Amino acid sequence: MSLTFYTNPMSRGRMVRWMLEEIGAPYETVIMEYGPAMKGAEYLAINPMGKIPAIVHHDVPITETAAIIAYLAEAFPEAGLAPSLHSPKRGAYHRWMYFAAGPLEMGIMNTAMGLEVPAGRERMAGYGTFALLQDVTEQLVSQGPYILGDEFSAVDVYLGSQLGFGMMFKSVEPRPAFIDYVKRLHARPAAMRAQEIEDKLAAARA
Repeated sequence: MSLTFYTNPMSRGRMVRWMLEEIGAPYETVIMEYGPAMKGAEYLAINPMGKIPAIVHHDVPITETAAIIAYLAEAFPEAGLAPSLHSPKRGAYHRWMYFAAGPLEMGIMNTAMGLEVPAGRERMAGYGTFALLQDVTEQLVSQGPYILGDEFSAVDVYLGSQLGFGMMFKSVEPRPAFIDYVKRLHARPAAMRAQEIEDKLAAARA
């Protein structure tokens, strides 16, 4: 196949799996085990960081979860997961995709590792305080069923996954708006298919 997905069920590859199920294109899955294989020369040629997930599409490797999701939305426009170049929603699409990939992910990861921004250093952190970050995100997901209003997009796949994982691992407050938003996303057929695939893979390795 022209589209190959490198992943492990215990990774952010679950986000990419969901996106792949949303676009509906055929793809091959290569399960990478943590350890020597992920740091071997063959895989490092795809991702020099030696991490997953990654995809290779028409012999071109794409890494970084947000980049993969954004790329797939544009590579498969028939899925309707990214506004067109001339859509007034295009700016909001980019704005919130990279908000989720930058400040939101950084804040969630810092919190998960027990790191707090020292008082007086908020501007250096990029996102200020995690409380502010969650407030802004709460306002965002409360404005409509999806980030772009009534239009589901790749932003929802990425931002929704971040919130879902964050609440699961208790690095994001389980605010009602977050719970409702993630529940709505997880009810999508593609999201349910992706979770079933990943859970079966995880169970096989348990």
